[in-house]
Order: sequence, then structure tokens, then C-alpha cells
Amino acid sequence: MYEKLKQAVFEANRALPKNNLVTLTWGNVSGVDRENDVMVIKPSGVSYDEMKPEDMVTVRLSDGEVIDSRLKPSSDTPTHLVLYRNFPEIGGVCHTHSRFATIFAQMRLEIPPYGTTHADYFYGSIPCTKTMKEAEIKDDYEANTGEVIVRKFAKLDYRNIPAVLVESHGPFTWGKSPAKCVENAIVLEEVAFMAWHTMVGTGNQKAIYINMLGNPLSNNNPLLDKHFLRKHGKDAYYGQ
Repeated sequence: MYEKLKQAVFEANRALPKNNLVTLTWGNVSGVDRENDVMVIKPSGVSYDEMKPEDMVTVRLSDGEVIDSRLKPSSDTPTHLVLYRNFPEIGGVCHTHSRFATIFAQMRLEIPPYGTTHADYFYGSIPCTKTMKEAEIKDDYEANTGEVIVRKFAKLDYRNIPAVLVESHGPFTWGKSPAKCVENAIVLEEVAFMAWHTMVGTGNQKAIYINMLGNPLSNNNPLLDKHFLRKHGKDAYYGQ
């Protein structure tokens, strides 16, 4: 079932490494069929080179239950679900750890609109979310990641700024379709690259250097624990 949507999601995911947006399996794209209450997303931890359209995982949009797959869905599935439920006009969601966008996320900086390339796609700065609370990280982390994004857009229009930086994590983008959210991810990374070098080239290093003096994630930091242990701990749930 849902072969057309699975093919679209498969092609969108395959576009991530082709456009240098992911390393290893660090990213995922989903698509939604609201009429049938389903979302299709990349399987967790599966190589882009090895996956096939039929490997895409179908889950119910309303409750996240896996419908017809032998594989586990991406660990970021709850984040995607929250975004679809709160942003009713989107049809695709993309998450990557693309280099320059993630640098801004790790520096806890928004990406300013320095030029027309940015303005062609994003009507204002690309926002960065607030630091998640320890309780939000320990329980229902991925769903709470979606919630902090939604809260960030309480006074912003998700249709005009189809991207966000999750603090200390990385970017999410969305669009009318799986292909469009990947296009927005490609542009976001290019805009982040240009903004970073614009900030340095115009002498706007102050914001950069101030943030460089901030504290990195230390041992026993709940966010550091969550991301390491969900892949390597005794209760790891990333991958197949």
C-alpha cells in the first residue's frame, strides 16, 4: 500500500547524500497522506545506498503506530508527527545534520537574512529553538523536540519560514511535499554557509566569538546522554 508516497519519500531520502546534506545515516525525510491518516518515513539506521522504496515505513499519523513494515521507523518519527499535526499545510519534513546549519545550531545562533538568496526562500531569520529542559530530554525526547519547534513558531509563520535549527542538534525543514522539504534543506545549508562567511567577512565576529566562549555539552549533560545512549546504551533504540 501507499506505493506512490513510499516512492516519493524514498527518492527524497536518496537526494540527501547526493546533495551532501548527510553523513552516514544522519538524516531522514518523511511524507504524509492526510486523507488516509498515514505518514511514510525512512527506516532507522539503514544506509541510503541499501534501502529500497518498499523499505520506507508507514505509520499512522494520529497515533504513530507502524502499519505495514518489517523495519523500525526513524528514531525521529515522533518529531515529524508533531510537526505534521501542528503545521497542517505541510506535506514533507526533512531532518539533517548538514554542516553549516548544524554549526549555527550548536552555536545557538539564528541565521540572519543577509541577502536575496535567503529571501527567495525564507521570510526572515531562520530561528533557533530554546534549550530543552532536562525532563523534556529524559522522557519523550523526540516528541518534545517537535514541541519546542512548535513553540518557537507560536509567533512565526511556518509557511513563510519553512526551517528551524534545534539548539545543539541540527536543522529541520518542511514543505508541500517530500521533494520540496529537501529543496528547502539544500537552500538552508547554502544560506547557512554564506551567512557564516558573511558574518566573518563583515567583521560581525562578535556574536560568533561570544558563543564560542559558551559551554559545550559536558559529560552527564542530559542531551549528550540522550543522543549517545539512544545509539549505544543497553536500551538503545536507534537502527534495526
